[in-house]
Amino acid sequence: MRLALASLVRLCTARNAAAAPLSSSSSPSTSAVAAAALRAAPVCFSSIRALSTSAVASSADGAASFDLARVRNIGISAHIDSGKTTLTERILFYTGRIKEIHEVKGRDGVGATMDHMDLEREKGITIQSAATYTRWLDHNINIIDTPGHVDFTIEVERSLRVLDGAVLVLCGVGGVQSQTLTVDRQMKRYNVPAIAFVNKLDRPGANAFKICEQLRNKLRHNAAMLQVPIGAEENFTGVVDLIDNVALYNEGTFGETIRREAPPAALATVIAERRALLIEAVADVDDELGELFLNEVEPTADQLRAAVRRATISRKFTPVLCGTALKNKGVQMLLNSIVTYMPNPTEIKNYALDLNNNNEKVLVHPENLEKEPFLGLAFKLEEGRFGQLTYLRVYQGRIRRGEFIMNARDRKKIKVPRLVQMHANEMEEIQEAHAGQICAMFGVDCASGDTFTDGTTSLAMTSMFVPEPVISLAIRPERKDDLERFSKALGRFTKEDPTFRLSFDADSKETIISGMGELHLEVYLERMKREYNCPTISGKPKVAFRETITAPVNFDYLHKKQSGGSGQYGRVIGTIEPIGEEAGDANEFTNTMIGMNIAPAFVPAIERGFQEACDRGSLTGNRIVGIRFDLKDGQSHPVDSNELAFRLAARGAVRQAYANGSPILLEPIMKVEITIPEEHQGAVSGQVNRRKGMILDSEVSDGYCVLQTEVPLNNMFGYSTELRSATQGKGEFSMEYVRHAPVPMSTQLELVRAYEKERGGKKDE
Repeated sequence: MRLALASLVRLCTARNAAAAPLSSSSSPSTSAVAAAALRAAPVCFSSIRALSTSAVASSADGAASFDLARVRNIGISAHIDSGKTTLTERILFYTGRIKEIHEVKGRDGVGATMDHMDLEREKGITIQSAATYTRWLDHNINIIDTPGHVDFTIEVERSLRVLDGAVLVLCGVGGVQSQTLTVDRQMKRYNVPAIAFVNKLDRPGANAFKICEQLRNKLRHNAAMLQVPIGAEENFTGVVDLIDNVALYNEGTFGETIRREAPPAALATVIAERRALLIEAVADVDDELGELFLNEVEPTADQLRAAVRRATISRKFTPVLCGTALKNKGVQMLLNSIVTYMPNPTEIKNYALDLNNNNEKVLVHPENLEKEPFLGLAFKLEEGRFGQLTYLRVYQGRIRRGEFIMNARDRKKIKVPRLVQMHANEMEEIQEAHAGQICAMFGVDCASGDTFTDGTTSLAMTSMFVPEPVISLAIRPERKDDLERFSKALGRFTKEDPTFRLSFDADSKETIISGMGELHLEVYLERMKREYNCPTISGKPKVAFRETITAPVNFDYLHKKQSGGSGQYGRVIGTIEPIGEEAGDANEFTNTMIGMNIAPAFVPAIERGFQEACDRGSLTGNRIVGIRFDLKDGQSHPVDSNELAFRLAARGAVRQAYANGSPILLEPIMKVEITIPEEHQGAVSGQVNRRKGMILDSEVSDGYCVLQTEVPLNNMFGYSTELRSATQGKGEFSMEYVRHAPVPMSTQLELVRAYEKERGGKKDE
């Protein structure tokens, strides 16, 4: 029945497309089209750059002109080298935020606006997320451009935590790649609705229809195209809007003018088919359009547009748009879609935790600016010219310069000295910020993830997900007199980046930094050299191995110490058992004790002792994970038992039982996606096998081969050089952490011997 109805809708759509009474016409004047767009429809078919420029100039007019319904907070996210920063540069140009277009890598000596760090312009990648704001069609749009490289995934994580919507940029050739999957998972984690933009359609091998199918098959999105490309590859000239049935062409030196005319007759069949697919996809998830669909009623453009908006905001549908940012095509249409289909802050449900009521979830109300107390989340820190710069998303109420706010974590009151709106590394002073806005504060000492209130509420925003580091490096300053700068730099980096960890190895007397990959740590070492004049010496990267047991072990451990006066006495009885890979880096403590042989007051001390014992395993000194400590019984002394005694008893029990639990070593396994010319597939497959990797899948398309592999991180060092050599510089790869898995026994024995030798040498010294 559904298939028959779908066929009928396609037939009706084809007739309507053929009968569309739309004539070719040149673009009308900017002011006339802008005014008409603001009055009548959410889609504008001409450049309104002049209007946007004047709007940006008055973007901080104050509360009188502030309308939450006209606010959009969006992020630009994608796999590395998909064109995120190039797209953002065009958005800023067309909205009048910048006067000239500059390219990534600074080929013109300037570089893209959002890549303001020297390292970003040299490497041609985004390292830090950058925020800006602009206006389009009388709407305020806050934009965060995020990195694509997996090493800087925390920047995407914390940006999506505070955004209401996102643009998922996909390469017209590469399509859904490894980091696309990661970004998609992050969007799902924070329930962020998305618009997909298929970029680089001017490149050889680009195919928007194929990318749309990948969204459906690989990411399981209910996706359908809102536009059909006109031409392909170097002949890509414009798009057909399927909702309004109009062809749109970018013209002018920088594509700043849009010409509209009737769709090409050669595309009539494709347009009819794709419009029918669009209606069917949205009707499946939207009741109002579904009713029209079942009644065989052709929806009007306004009905279809409203249904797409409802389905997109509820994350039941992903609209797909087309273009090429580098060649200045399709960006204004994307801006129109952001305004039309992305939610405003009142349409997204955000929750805070009531600290005085067992962390019960409380719905945040951004719409009542005057009635609701201020609530904001510090999601990013930077070292600015005037002290620490704290990026803040205001969720409720308003914050004013000179007012006092309270940190929900430590209950300290802080005066707001300065409020600014960020445009990359530039800033504009503002007097206040309202719910739904993203701003920044100067001179406020806090940590990333802190919640600020006006002191009248006990609410705190939920925290963001922080992935565990997978690689470590021993470092020291090159010059002895740089120790102060060395400490200052590390202190700043650990405060700014939750995935950059710092520790000190008491045995080796080394400073250890940990992060998400080689590039992640390399960037921080280079920043220490440039920003703090502190060159460093680093040792070989140390992989974050883990230890666990494979068999349950019973324990009965007595800690007893008597040295005159009150002593120490604590006995613990129970079981230590493995809990499987699904536990990740976590360990569990359970108390199944019956009776009062151990006073309940001592149980938390036993748990602390267990967790302390897990910090260092006996095989290689790495953390023990994936085990459960089940306390079943024990014994205490009326005089000599105390918290210290039971904490030491638990530590001793773990160490005693651990050796009998068949301990094994776990290593981080990385999902590695390798893109190479087809003729090099055999050589690269051999490289993966030599590095003890496993090829999971391979896909050949348009002369390129994409290998999906899993390789131990310990075997990936130096692979970029080897890959470039094998593919004449044409190959590229990306990797992300998947899980920890047991190492081969030969590797385990080798690592254990090396650890014992290192420990023995230190004992001899």
